[in-house]
Order: sequence, then structure tokens, then C-alpha cells
Amino acid sequence: MHQEIEWIEAVAPDLLDTMSHRLMILKNIAWSQPVGRRSLATKLKLSERVLRTETDFLKKQGLISVNKSGMSLTYKGQETIQGLSTFMDELLGIQQLERRLASQLGIKRCLIVPGDSDSSVKVIDAMGKLLDDTLKMLLPKGKNIIAAMGGTTMARVANCLTPDIAHERELLFVPARGGISERIDIQANNVCAQMALRTGGKHRTLYVPEQVSEDTYYPLLQEPVVQEVVTLIAQSNVALHSVGEAIRMAKRRAMKPEVIEMLQQKHAVAEAFGYFFDEQGNVVYKIPRIGLQLEDLASMDCVLAVAGGSSKAKAIVAYMKHAPKQTCLITDQGAAKMILKG
Repeated sequence: MHQEIEWIEAVAPDLLDTMSHRLMILKNIAWSQPVGRRSLATKLKLSERVLRTETDFLKKQGLISVNKSGMSLTYKGQETIQGLSTFMDELLGIQQLERRLASQLGIKRCLIVPGDSDSSVKVIDAMGKLLDDTLKMLLPKGKNIIAAMGGTTMARVANCLTPDIAHERELLFVPARGGISERIDIQANNVCAQMALRTGGKHRTLYVPEQVSEDTYYPLLQEPVVQEVVTLIAQSNVALHSVGEAIRMAKRRAMKPEVIEMLQQKHAVAEAFGYFFDEQGNVVYKIPRIGLQLEDLASMDCVLAVAGGSSKAKAIVAYMKHAPKQTCLITDQGAAKMILKG
């Protein structure tokens, strides 16, 4: 729906405001019918001249009737209110929710799809479609190096991307981190391969474990094949990632029991980019890793986080305390409402 709104506002910038304004007039006529123009103008705090222009239009459209007793809705007017109210409430309600959420999280923009991905994976597909629309709108023309994280959410949204993103663009997808210890289908390498396949772009592979000891970490960085991809990651202008629940992510990565116990004791709730955060956003643990670091995001043109489900509300809030201001969060109503409830 967001793409459709963009098109509407591009062609007719005042259309949504006009629709909302006239719907409000119709509703007030319905609540007070029959009602005179003067009393309705007073109630709506409009001049009689402005109200006359609007009601003359509504009468011409067959939505209201006017007689000596005042203005009343016609049957067509009643049908219009019933049909349009649901659409406008959803449209304007989600827009208002997006503005409130972005303000509360302190980031540039939030985009919200209906539903809760905890209840239906189809909601993740809707977030994927929205990611596709957003990339088409935000990516600059020409060459783009896109660093993508792995994970179950990213693996699913990868399948929602389309070749339209590559129009007048050269796309190169690089894994934001190593991760060959994870399931193959959700590794960052595989996510990048799928994104490249879906969009017609290219991809590179980083064949290193996500978790390595310091003794292994620095020698690996000197390997030419690793160094080449790490250099591309450092040159990326776009980051795509999700946000995970800390303990679930630790168990999925088969981290040592004592580390998981430590994370529980420190009340870790979120994980992103190998960093684990508590509810206040404090970093309680960091995995030594090759690839994109949290501090690298600040210099990027475009940072898109895709995370939804009411169960992820705490994780999203905790991570967003570190997210760069230019972040755009794509989420669902389940997570958004839970976050705004506090």
C-alpha cells in the first residue's frame, strides 16, 4: 500500500487531505442530520463559504440531499461512508503509527505492514514486498554495494525482491558477516545469492565462520580472498539486516552454555551484527567476527532493518538505541503496537 500512496501523492498531493476532509463532513452530517449549514460550519470550525463549496460538491455527487430541514445523507452517501471509512482509518491509522514509532525510536522512518508475523509468516512476505518497494525508491542510480545479514527473516524477504530494483542500477550483494556455522539456507552468503538471483544483480561470498578466536581472526583477514570481500563490505553504501532475540540467537548459533548463561544473567534481549544488548541498550557481549561492524553503519547512505512480531518488540527497542539516525525500520503492527505500549 505504501507504494500506491507514493503514486497518489505524486500525482495529486492534496488528494488524501481532500478525501479525509470531505469524509469528516459526511460523518458529521450523518451524526446530526438533518443539520443546517451554519450550525455544521460552527461545529467544524469552518467558514460558511468553505462549507458551502464542499457541500455543493457532495450534493452534486449525490451523497447528500438538502431541504428546508437541513442536510441529510442519501443512501449513496451512507454506502460511501461505510466503504471509505475502513480504508481511510487503515490508511491514516498506519501512517500515524509510523510517525509515532519513528519518533519514539529516534530514527528517520518506520514503515508498517498490517498483522503480526508471530501469527503468520505471510506478514514477513508483506515486509519483504515493502522492502522491495523501499529499495526501488531509495537506492541511488548507478553502482550500489549492498551488505546483507543472514537469518530467517532476511532469508524469507530475499525471495520477495524483484528485478525492478536493478533498473538503472548496478547491484552487488555482499555478506555483511561470515556465518558458515549456521544452517545453509539462512547464512548471509545464501541470502546474498538469493537477492542477486531475484534482482539480476551479482554477489560475492565470504567463506569464514562467524565466531572465530582472536588467534584465528587476524590471520584470516590477511587471506587475499577474504581481504577482497572485506574491502567490498567496507565500501558498501547500503546495509540490510534484521534484529534477533538474544537467547534464541545464541542457541541457534550453538554458543557455549556458559556464554548463554552469562547472557541470561545480564538480561540480554537483542542481537544484531554480533552485538548482544540488554533492555537499556547496553552492549553486554560481542562476538569477535569478520565483516560489518555496528560503527560502520554511521557512514552508510541507506540502512534498512526488517524485524517484526510482537515477541521482538523489546529486541527492536534495545537495538534502536544504537541504530544510526538514517535507519528505516520495516516492521508489522504487532511489533509497533507493543513498542508504543512501552
